[in-house]
Amino acid sequence: MADETTPTDADGPDELGEDDEIVLADLSDDDLTAQMHDDLYDGLGDEITEGTNILLGRGWSADRVLNDALVEGMRIVGIDFRDGILFVPEVLLAANAMKAGMAILRPLLAETGAEPIGSIVIGTVKGDIHDIGKNLVAMMLEGAGFEVVDLGINTDVDAFLEALELHKPDILGMSALLTTTMPYMKVVIETLTEKGLRDDYIVLVGGAPLNEEFGEAIGADAYCRDAAVAAETAKALVAERRAAA
Repeated sequence: MADETTPTDADGPDELGEDDEIVLADLSDDDLTAQMHDDLYDGLGDEITEGTNILLGRGWSADRVLNDALVEGMRIVGIDFRDGILFVPEVLLAANAMKAGMAILRPLLAETGAEPIGSIVIGTVKGDIHDIGKNLVAMMLEGAGFEVVDLGINTDVDAFLEALELHKPDILGMSALLTTTMPYMKVVIETLTEKGLRDDYIVLVGGAPLNEEFGEAIGADAYCRDAAVAAETAKALVAERRAAA
């Protein structure tokens, strides 16, 4: 809140020049990445596009821009979302700004053969057409450096199996918002077990009616209460699995 010394609107811009526009190209590398963290937080896609191009023009590699400017910025967003400082609309704006930067970096990363930190196939289960939460998880995972294959809504077991065979991800993610569709997650996990595939994948589940006890009961590796927790959990479990390999 402003104190008694804060100038009123009638006083015009103060001596700090708070109304002055920041020129991204004039910032040092460290200041520019910090500004990009702020711009991601505020969901400013045009500024993220500009900052990404400036850093690339200064000789930064695509993976350095990704990790130092974008992933780190989304990590900050994720922490504040987890702690209730940011809410879904703000996080969606931040994720869309992240996508603006990724649109530039993705082909460059492919050219250099840079590896994502992990990969996930994700979908809302059969009978359920809700996707806001699932979309947010997908965006946060991409923002954390994962390759994401989003199967959309109303995804049956055959579609999950086909995507797992095609993409060979580290993680299978399933979402449900309806109590009536929650049991279908168990159907998918049991099918993986029957086919001898269960141990090939980390299985994460989430959605408003779920809880940790339900996740344990159906045999998932983890229940994630929100998108920020999903990103943190995914990173931790992938790192743990690779360390044990």
